[in-house]
Amino acid sequence: MSSLELRSVSKVYGEGANEVHALRDVSMSVDAGTLVAVMGPSGSGKSTLLTIAGSLEEPTSGEVLIDGQELSGMSRNQLAGLRRRSIGYVFQDFNLLAGLTVLENVTLPLELDGVSLRTASGPGLDALDRLGIAELASRFPDDLSGGERQRVAIARAVVGDRHVLLADEPSGALDSTNAESVMRLMLTACREGSAGVVVTHDAQLASWADRVVFLRDGRIVDQTRPPDGPESLLDTEPRP
Repeated sequence: MSSLELRSVSKVYGEGANEVHALRDVSMSVDAGTLVAVMGPSGSGKSTLLTIAGSLEEPTSGEVLIDGQELSGMSRNQLAGLRRRSIGYVFQDFNLLAGLTVLENVTLPLELDGVSLRTASGPGLDALDRLGIAELASRFPDDLSGGERQRVAIARAVVGDRHVLLADEPSGALDSTNAESVMRLMLTACREGSAGVVVTHDAQLASWADRVVFLRDGRIVDQTRPPDGPESLLDTEPRP
């Protein structure tokens, strides 16, 4: 069973002469432990696909399933709970809260789900440690570099038992070295059991994925697998 599945998903904005078809009959599935990169020109529907996959928007038609559950049958509260417990979202602009420490930012999804800060601190510190930034736990986002803030954003996305990891241009604000590091972290997080989808404009970074999906005018026009596979990249040392 796929952790994430889109079945004939379409999304239309506006009506009549103002209709915009952002997605047209898109079907794709992502298994646990794998990372899929989505590429395409501006306006091709990449971000819309991601927001619908993360239950932040509803499709006009079609169905989204997470762990076999159809999202269309869930109430607003059930969807909010699903996002807190099962879906991790990495935003391009980090979306960290300046008034909270790194650890508090990471544990926020757990606290919103009713877990006390004391209890949430354990999984939060574990997520930070997996990303090599546990020493930053008591610092604030404004004191961090862009690469460090992105690692915090990823830690927040993977804290707890997240089944689906979604990232919208997570390396867009980073230099090439930090961008490669982010993709390495995304792939490693997926190998630990999440199904990952990352939107990127960079073909070199997309080569870190198990599969690359190409969108144009809201449709999937091609899918491919990087020739050497992402494992060959994981086996290489990060660039200094």
